[in-house]
Amino acid sequence: MSHARFQKQQREKARREKAAAKQERRAVRADASVSDDEAVAAPSAPEPTVLADLARLHEQFAADEIDFDAFEERKQELLAQLEV
Repeated sequence: MSHARFQKQQREKARREKAAAKQERRAVRADASVSDDEAVAAPSAPEPTVLADLARLHEQFAADEIDFDAFEERKQELLAQLEV
């Protein structure tokens, strides 16, 4: 096999590998965007309202009106409503 032919085969192999890696990255991004879209499905409220609810939640937790698990669950719900 000639040196030029070997180099051409190596270039073609590298090109195929690069294309496969690019296709895999696109598939991963597409899967991630579907997951993000599902997470964004929570209804969003105006930011000042969400922040006020979050402050009220912190006050309730500090006053021992709610337990830690309820606090964390509600906090995650409120944070999901904020648009980043």
